[in-house]
Amino acid sequence: MSSLPSSLPTYADIVSAARQIAGVAHRTPVAVSRTVNARTRAEVFFKCEHLQRAGAFKFRGAYNALSRLSPDQRRRGVVAYSSGNHAQAVALAGQLLDIPRVIVMPSDAPAVKRAATIGYGGEVVAYDREREDREVIGRRLAEERGLALIPPFDHPDIIAGQGTAARELFEEAGPLDVLLAPCGGGGLLSGSALAARALAPSCRVIGVEPAAGDDATRSFRTKTLQRVAHPRTVADGAMTPSLGTLTFPLVLANVSEMTTVDDRQLLRTMFYLWERMKLLVEPTGALGAAALLEGGLDVKGLRVGVILSGGNVDLSQVAFWLDLASKR
Repeated sequence: MSSLPSSLPTYADIVSAARQIAGVAHRTPVAVSRTVNARTRAEVFFKCEHLQRAGAFKFRGAYNALSRLSPDQRRRGVVAYSSGNHAQAVALAGQLLDIPRVIVMPSDAPAVKRAATIGYGGEVVAYDREREDREVIGRRLAEERGLALIPPFDHPDIIAGQGTAARELFEEAGPLDVLLAPCGGGGLLSGSALAARALAPSCRVIGVEPAAGDDATRSFRTKTLQRVAHPRTVADGAMTPSLGTLTFPLVLANVSEMTTVDDRQLLRTMFYLWERMKLLVEPTGALGAAALLEGGLDVKGLRVGVILSGGNVDLSQVAFWLDLASKR
């Protein structure tokens, strides 16, 4: 660990973040299912972050980061870029803290996420994800308007805030043998792995990506940062091009394994959670559960934690999802 960048967050930062967001972020419930336990022959605990404020774990990191800004930074405002859940989280956190916020969103972002971001008072700047770079746009707006840049995952306060979800899961469920967490840019996975290392050192932390956007899995296995250009997947919250300069070393140092699931596996799992557990998760939110239920993991006799990361479902897509899930 001594060779890692000094700016990387630690478990102490997660503890600090938990204090910072206490009473503002929801302490989301942990759900269990005898049906799932019988199917997996394991004891499974689902951390229900789809019931978090703004509908996803992202609120934890956003509020932690924005609430730590200086008075001058708060007055000037912030800029963030996101396909949806970070956008909503920053918009809501800024509303609560009275901080102006500009959100750079792809023009094809789910309508429900764009509408919620605007509803929380965010100024949305649309871009074409095929031809434009959201990070370049975000940096330009930060410079032109004097805004603080709040990236979706590669920021110490964001990572620490996201880690509070896993911390709560361990506090409620006790030591776990396996923890499954979705992975896009790696903020949730990094924070979760830090919490696991501190609270259950023998726990196997597994990050789960959509197969079409497997950059983190390839990065983990090759120990070299890999990228993917414009991945096409129903998991819109995991369509990031790569891990970040902070999340990549954290994943290498603390994650046990990376795996992927394809869109059909993901959607079958999502609908299973809807039907059997009445948990309305979005496709990205079901990544960890899909690895458990469709990915062939052997967890017999183990205690397994699964983070359900978000529940901002675009209902206009359900017919398409049902058709795709039924295909072989």
